[in-house]
Amino acid sequence: MLCVSSNAAQAQPAYPSRPVRVLVGFPPGSGTDMIARFASNKLTERLGQQVVVDNRPGANGIIAAELVSKSAPDGHTLLAMSISHTMNAAVYKLPFDAVKSFSPITQLGAGPLVLVANAAFPASNVKGLIDLAHAKPNTITYAISGTGGINHFAGGLFSRITGVQLINVPYKGGAQALTDLIGGQVQIMFGTAAITLAHIRSGRMKPLGVSTSRRSSLLPDLPTLTESGAPGYEMNTWWGVLGPAGMPSDVVSRLNREIAALLGQADSVKRLEAEGAAPAPMPSAEFNRMLTTEIEKWTRVARDAHIKAE
Repeated sequence: MLCVSSNAAQAQPAYPSRPVRVLVGFPPGSGTDMIARFASNKLTERLGQQVVVDNRPGANGIIAAELVSKSAPDGHTLLAMSISHTMNAAVYKLPFDAVKSFSPITQLGAGPLVLVANAAFPASNVKGLIDLAHAKPNTITYAISGTGGINHFAGGLFSRITGVQLINVPYKGGAQALTDLIGGQVQIMFGTAAITLAHIRSGRMKPLGVSTSRRSSLLPDLPTLTESGAPGYEMNTWWGVLGPAGMPSDVVSRLNREIAALLGQADSVKRLEAEGAAPAPMPSAEFNRMLTTEIEKWTRVARDAHIKAE
C-alpha cells in the first residue's frame, strides 16, 4: 500500500499542468486589472504555462471572488483582488468568508490615496478643511465611486478621526467623480495617486494630504493627513492574490516565491509606480493576518460612519 501511495504521489503532474486563470472583479482598464495583467504576463514567463486574466466585473468584486471560492483548489484558478475585498466583508452579507474561503498567496503592491480639492475650494490644507467643516457642518461634499468603495471608507475614516461631518456624493465611477471635482460640482475626494497626479500638476485640483503614515515619494512635499490635522490616519490602497481554500502548501509557496521575484524586477517597480504604488510582497501567512486585521478595521469604520450596503 505504501508503494502504491508513493507511486500515486509521484504521478501527480508538476504545477502548473495547464493554463492558469486569474479572475479580476473589475472591468478592463481598472487599477486591479492593469496590475493583474502585468503580473500575469510575468508569471507566464516564470511558470512556463499561460497565465490569463478573466474579467468578471460586478458587485465591487464579489462576483469574481465567489467564483474563485468555489473553484478547484489546485492553483489553476486565482483571484486578483484589492482592498475592496476586505471592505466588502465589512458592509455586505457575502456568499463566502472573505478569509476562510480562500488561500492567501501574497500582496502585490500598495500605495497612498491623496486627499484633493477642486481649485476653488477655500481651504489649502487639511487643518483648513477641518476648521471649515466644523464651522459649517454638513456642507462640504466629497465624491465617492459607489457606496462602500475605497473613497467612501477613506472619507468615513477621516470623519471618525477628526469628528467632522461630510456629505458623500456617489458616482458610478471614478472618471465622472473626477470630472465633477474639477468642475466644482463636488468639493473634495480621496483618490489614488495614479488618477490624481496629472490633475494636481496641471493645477486643476489641489492636494491637501496623503493617506499613508509616511510621505509619498510621488509627492514628497505634501504632508500626511496624520501630521496635518488627522492624527492616526493611515490608509493604503493595495492589491493581492488569493486562491480557493485548501490549495496545496507547495503550490502556494511556489506562487508566493515567483510573484515576489517578479515584483523585484526593475520594470515591475516602474510599472507599479505608474499606478501610484510600490511592490509589497509578503509571506502568505502574513498576508492572511493582514486580511483579518483590515476586515476588523473597516468593520469599525463602517459602523461609526454608518456605511451600509445599498
